[in-house]
Formats: sequence, C-alpha cells, structure tokens
Amino acid sequence: MTQSTKAVYREVEVDLVVRRREVVADGVVTLTLADPGGADLPEWAPGAHIDLMLESSLVRQYSLCGKTADRSEWQVGILRDPESRGGSQYVHDKLHEGDKVRVRGPRNHFPLVGARRYVFIAGGIGITPIKAMIDAAVAKGADWHLYYGGRSRATMAFLDELEQHGERVSIFPHDVTGRFDLGEILSGPDPETAVYCCGPGGLLTAVEDACQSWPDGSLHIERFAAKEVETGPDGDTEFVVECQSSGVDVTVPADKTIFDALEEAGIDVLGSCMEGICGTCECDILSGLGDHRDSVLNDTEKAANQSIMICVSRSRSERLVLDI
Repeated sequence: MTQSTKAVYREVEVDLVVRRREVVADGVVTLTLADPGGADLPEWAPGAHIDLMLESSLVRQYSLCGKTADRSEWQVGILRDPESRGGSQYVHDKLHEGDKVRVRGPRNHFPLVGARRYVFIAGGIGITPIKAMIDAAVAKGADWHLYYGGRSRATMAFLDELEQHGERVSIFPHDVTGRFDLGEILSGPDPETAVYCCGPGGLLTAVEDACQSWPDGSLHIERFAAKEVETGPDGDTEFVVECQSSGVDVTVPADKTIFDALEEAGIDVLGSCMEGICGTCECDILSGLGDHRDSVLNDTEKAANQSIMICVSRSRSERLVLDI
C-alpha cells in the first residue's frame, strides 16, 4: 500500500564530531553532528537516515530530523530503548559533545512524495523523520495535519517547536487523552492525500488496517523493527546466487542468509541492521525471482522484483542473478 520514489544522494562514510548533545524529552537526546574541519555535509531530503557506526559490530540507523537546507550539520534524535541491543545505550551513556563518531549515509527509503495534502501520524520517537517532512510541507505550501502520540508529554520530543504550528498539530499524550482514534483520522479516503506514519509496530499495523479502503500508494510507513514474515510450510530451501559482477556462483543453504553466504565466499557485501529495515544491503536483481522478506520495499516494489535486501530475503527460483 506504500509507494515511494527513491532519492539519489552522495553517500559517504566519514568521521563527524558531536557538535551538540541535548536532552529533548525524557529518555530522548538529539545529537548534532558536523565535519571537524567545517566542510559541508551531503544534501539529504525528509525521510533520510544515517548509520552511526558506534563500534565495529555496533551499527545503528537513525532518521535525520534537522533542517535540510543546513549543510553544515546533521541532527538525529535517539530514544533510550529499555530493550536496547546496545545502540541507544551506547549513544546515551558514551557519546558526548566533542566526541567523534563514524557515520555512513545518507540513505532514503521513506521519501516525501508530492501531494496536495498530508496526514502525518507519529508515535513516540517516530516523530523524527516526520519533523523534517512537516518543514517540507510548510515550505511547499501544502495542506497538512500531524497526529502525534506518546506515553506522556514529558516523553514526547520537539513539542515546543511542533505546537507553534497551532491547529495543524494534534497532540495525544496517552496518560491524558488516550490513544489515537484512527478510524476517525483516516475515515475519508482521498486520492490527493498522502498518509505518512512512523512509530511502534502496533501503531503501524493499526494504520495499515485503517487505510485498507484508501487508494493504492496513499500510505507510506517506516519501521524501526522488522515486520514478522511467515515462511512456507516446507521451510526454506537451498538456491544459487550468481554474482554477475564478481563472476562467482554461491550456493545459499536453507539455514543461511544470502548475505552470510556471500560474505563467507569472499564477496564484498555491505550490511548494517541485518533485519531488513535499513536498506544498506540492497542489491539489484538481474534475473530470478526474489522472496522479499524485508520491511523496506513496499508491495509495488516487491512485485517489480528489481532489487532485494540480501540480509533477510531469499529466492523463489533455483537461481538468482544479482549485480554484485
């Protein structure tokens, strides 16, 4: 139900310095990153994210939430996750102003498409990519409305800035107002309205359900955790990946990912999340049918079968030819 047009950027891998570190809500900090020598950073558009390469085996993706016109710095907002696998804990406990951090990006699988009107729905730290989209909608003179929910006002980042937009912003601290009434918010399907949602998995699923009657391509979502995908009744099977650029054939066993099999075969592959949510490992498909299990490509893109996320996806054909 989502539709996207991938933006092309100059992706870099560079050491940046933490210019500012600010607490913007309970459990949420923003890091403002800049080039140590003062050089401009690559341009980006709303919806883009970067990788923070915190340690050799600790790479995490965070949405850019600053001003796209300001090439002197990038800003990310990071929630301390009580179930952290190390990323948010590292940021909150070990990254301070003046520290350097290796950064890769920007990359965008959640671009803001052109529309007459936007409905933005954000839950918790899901406000980070939405914040930059609101700035773009304002600059375009588009009609828009934000519905922003969180556990309490104290946990909701950027409230002061967002509430300056007045009646265009509806705030839902759950301890006061309860949760969104998505049935009411999304009650009127409109082909000229784009719906953007980012937040916890439960919210995304509820929004997907509420948008079933909306035109195809109306809904755009970004996940922070992989969507559960069921395998077939016979389980996974072995297949062969032909790496056309490398001139190598690699057998992918039933119990290994394409990424792991290629890496073990000495093929230079790039990955990050290993969950199918960041898009770092995306490879072009030249032949064969992918079994798309990621949470990056939308249904239309999966049906087009032009690329595949090799960290989680597999092959429906006995042979899959990739441009790698």
